[in-house]
Amino acid sequence: MSTLFTLPEVAGLDSRQSLVRIPPEMDVPLTERVRRIIDTAEFRRLARISQLGLVSLVYPAAIHTRFEHCLGVYRLALLLLKRLAHDDRFAAAVRVEDAELFLVTALLHDLGHWPFCHPIEDIHLPRVPRHESFANSFLLEGEVAEVLRNEWGIKPRSVIALLSEEPQDGTSRLLVSMLSGPIDIDKMDYLYRDSLHAGVPYGRHFDQQRLIGSLCLNAAGDGLAITDKGKTAAELMVFARYVMFSEVYWHHGVRSATAMFQRAFYLMHGALDLDPLFRATENEMIGDLLRTAGDGAAGDLLQGLFGPTRKLYKRLAQFSFFEEHDLYVRLARRPYPWLAACAERFAEVVSCELGRVIAPHEILFDAPPIQREVELNVEIHYLKEDRYRLLGDVSPVVRTLAQEQFDDYVKRVRIFAHPGIAGELRRLPNLAALVGQAVAAMD
Repeated sequence: MSTLFTLPEVAGLDSRQSLVRIPPEMDVPLTERVRRIIDTAEFRRLARISQLGLVSLVYPAAIHTRFEHCLGVYRLALLLLKRLAHDDRFAAAVRVEDAELFLVTALLHDLGHWPFCHPIEDIHLPRVPRHESFANSFLLEGEVAEVLRNEWGIKPRSVIALLSEEPQDGTSRLLVSMLSGPIDIDKMDYLYRDSLHAGVPYGRHFDQQRLIGSLCLNAAGDGLAITDKGKTAAELMVFARYVMFSEVYWHHGVRSATAMFQRAFYLMHGALDLDPLFRATENEMIGDLLRTAGDGAAGDLLQGLFGPTRKLYKRLAQFSFFEEHDLYVRLARRPYPWLAACAERFAEVVSCELGRVIAPHEILFDAPPIQREVELNVEIHYLKEDRYRLLGDVSPVVRTLAQEQFDDYVKRVRIFAHPGIAGELRRLPNLAALVGQAVAAMD
């Protein structure tokens, strides 16, 4: 029997002696040394940071936390180890100490997230770190570091290496692929959990049990693959991800809120002390932002999001790979300062058209960020032939949704306007031409 089964955390899946319940009716086994991690101040902070942030302004029940998500990912890490312990190649490559490092890294993978992390990261401001790097300050010293050293015998820098550094050997590459790869425990949990709390079915329409049961190693032995029995489950996961982006993460209302928050943060970031701000809980950050913004343009935007009355900006127009393609190409994946300046230029253009002043912050351009989503492709092992093929080569679903510019079909360019002026601007007969005029002025 593989020594991985002797891990007390893996054994806890069956012994069920100490459990915590998370939605939907999932039991997460906790050993004493796991409890020591989740009871630290650094980890408890995640219980006061929502997983989806601004999404709850459109999907009111989507207020689940990163704490819950991390427990869900940890539970999946246990299930992966239990499954792969039966794989001789995996058992030969991954020692007990490697498995322990994988478990704590899965549990701590979001430790560096701050509130509204992704909207802030996407605008690539010079003083904003990557959340993977920001986790270093929580891992290198303090309670978590002490527990890792004293209870697990793990060096904190080993966790940092798995989270944010280029893996140096085959075992490290394998563990990283389990945490963040084409088929990984992070995606498996957030798609299902986000779908559950948003109240939509899309992210739950893949067979997680079948997918985990089909896991094996790729041809090189340094990453996850699936057997041919898991092909349909993998296809459904690709489709679930596509629809969740289309209907939840990039819903036009969610993107309106995101564009408002990003413009406010961009306007005021020079006046913010980012290190303590990023260590704050969500309510603390909102309070700090509102106080710093005051009565200016950033304050107006933040009041629409976090004030007593929700006032989301209205959609004026949208462009995509198949709608106004030329404008889409000219606006997508631009640096955020350019995009903000283009929106301000458009405000000037429509001010001239209307014969009255439209304030620069009353127009927002939202576009796909520079960085694309990771392609969701994976090797399939055909057992009878003992041959590996890429899923995208044998699946038209995956070839279309995961390889042929996934981002271009779910991430549209959108123009939003303050609700007080949106109706008047919508009546302009030449809106797309006016956008083109503003873009031309920037080129």
